[in-house]
Amino acid sequence: MRSPLLDLRGAVAADAPDADVAAHYGDLFAEQRALVKGEAVVDRGNREVVRVTGADRLTWLNDLTSQKLDTLRPGEWTQTLVLDPQGRVEHHLTLVDDGETVLAHVEPGAADALIGYLDRMRFMLRVEVTRADDLAVLSTADGDVFVPRAELSEHLGRPLAGLWAYEALRIAAHRPRLGLETDHKTIPHEVGWIGPAVHLAKGCYRGQETVARVHNLGHPPRRLVFLHLDGSVDTLPPHGAPVIFESQEVGFVGSAARHYELGPIALALIKRTVPVDAQLLAGGVAAAQEVVVPPDAGRNVSIDPALRRRVR
Repeated sequence: MRSPLLDLRGAVAADAPDADVAAHYGDLFAEQRALVKGEAVVDRGNREVVRVTGADRLTWLNDLTSQKLDTLRPGEWTQTLVLDPQGRVEHHLTLVDDGETVLAHVEPGAADALIGYLDRMRFMLRVEVTRADDLAVLSTADGDVFVPRAELSEHLGRPLAGLWAYEALRIAAHRPRLGLETDHKTIPHEVGWIGPAVHLAKGCYRGQETVARVHNLGHPPRRLVFLHLDGSVDTLPPHGAPVIFESQEVGFVGSAARHYELGPIALALIKRTVPVDAQLLAGGVAAAQEVVVPPDAGRNVSIDPALRRRVR
């Protein structure tokens, strides 16, 4: 759904899957700085919103997804995943409950498939799931808010930063995005979603067996890495570009951006066995890696929270 803020002077549309919102408004690095300082807001109106109502909504979602939601407090934001029976990630939800309704935003184009799955799992419970096309997502350095889409421009209250600024800070914060840092084989351990989106001490849900097996007995086959790219190259590796180590393809680039302090950066998903100090080529660009998910993740090894940078 095209954002009306794309009609503002200076707005330049982003590329797919974000073509319905602005990539920038004329000054990428100034927009990043303003966002970090809490002085700007990002239009993420291309995100699709799902509304879940009914008395059983939290216990029902708790049973179907990876996060512990039955004790979620009103106003508390969290993340959760829908996994397939083999434990591979199908949907990533960012959600909040207001005491009566759960609102969750998902990737562009994902809402109908998610609603279809949830509807099939309703049975006799007191829940209803619908699209919330009347709502749009705005993001700041402090988090997300839902606002009426028809009143989007009236709820800004701060200067605008484009999605390129948001994405640069997301990459620098080591936060994966579904469909960019993931593929059809991705399991939660590989991208660091254990904790932020997966609770390890809750009841059964689809795909939990894989999560438990990797956590207790093994390691994920791949790991998310943060890349410092060669700043002398004037192009960024595109999504899906191969990551090469010793002439062998060992993974793919998820997202890349130009950061106002760090320069060109990227996230990539690579084989677990690649040495953590190895120099890589990402889409032909020289890259030094920084550990996000350690090679020994799983077997009760957690990711050091200090490795996760806050977008502030």
